[in-house]
Amino acid sequence: MISNHHEKIKVAVLYGGRSGEHEVSQRSAAAVIKNLDRNKFEIIPIAIDQQGCWFLHDINQFFFDESLPIKTTTSKVFSVLEAVSQQNKTFCDVVFPVLHGLFGEDGCLQGLLEMLGMPYVGANVLGSAVGMDKVIAKRLAKSDNIPVVPFLSFNSGQWQRNQAAYERKIQEQLGYPLFVKPANTGSSLGISKVKKSLDLTAAIELACHYDTKILVEQALAVREIEVSVLENLQYGDLPLVSVAGEIIPSHEFYSYEAKYLDEQGAELVIPVVLAPEQSKKIKDLAAQIFSSLACQGMARVDFFIEKSTQNIYFNEINTIPGFTKISMYPKLWEASGLAYQQLLTHLIDLALLRYKRISTLQHTLRT
Repeated sequence: MISNHHEKIKVAVLYGGRSGEHEVSQRSAAAVIKNLDRNKFEIIPIAIDQQGCWFLHDINQFFFDESLPIKTTTSKVFSVLEAVSQQNKTFCDVVFPVLHGLFGEDGCLQGLLEMLGMPYVGANVLGSAVGMDKVIAKRLAKSDNIPVVPFLSFNSGQWQRNQAAYERKIQEQLGYPLFVKPANTGSSLGISKVKKSLDLTAAIELACHYDTKILVEQALAVREIEVSVLENLQYGDLPLVSVAGEIIPSHEFYSYEAKYLDEQGAELVIPVVLAPEQSKKIKDLAAQIFSSLACQGMARVDFFIEKSTQNIYFNEINTIPGFTKISMYPKLWEASGLAYQQLLTHLIDLALLRYKRISTLQHTLRT
């Protein structure tokens, strides 16, 4: 599967997808395609539209600008199963998914690639699924003594059947203000900050448009701190953790609009100045979370520092973080001394090493 030293490694970059983060994925993929080392890699762009159709593109058709990162003139639908399941595996050597959200970051795509025997960048099925589900991630973190903000979770059916009971439970256990979130989205899609009980129903109904599982958590007065984590090329060694950055939103919170629509939506402070003990604790917790949540490859780990107490809380993990020019994941690594192009090469090396490692495993009873 791995190309020899005299050939370029064929990298299929997957982007777009069926989730609400389709446009964000396009922007991330544009940056990845532009920054991959052309001396080492042959790039095969594959777009997935919002209906789930796959399109194979010629890299020469692409050009980039700020408002619409990827434009193409013509493309043709192709069968990905036929393309990547050929006996000689000539289509590509490794897949680089740049698909945020459902059907790309949640383990679905990873399961398909596992079944096809294709190396791919990033977390495997389990790590992807755990990272995508904010509720499961918080429960696993909590079970490993990692502090999280108090929260409740329920599904849309439970809410519809017992709305009054859940309203009371939320009031008694969490109080206001609070955040209402879909459990399985990224880029702050469907998230609302609720300051009074009269606004709770509308916020939950909005979240239900994006997911059937709802997360409700206390809205503390916090600083939002993020670090980038990268699996070590030396298998079994501790993961690498970047310097920390801080997001200071100009909106009520770091919403989708603040992230992608408003150029003045937030200030990104990289690196952020923290007390030495806080910096160490966040780095240690990030490495612990990466391991506890079965991550591989890469992840951006987000924390809260409560302003009044200085308590540190795990917020969430992103197993396919944003790769746009303004995204924290690559910017944090650049501030830590790892250039964007080197980061991408590191991730592809990890994918190929993992594939080589798991290819030696026994799947039938040894006789």
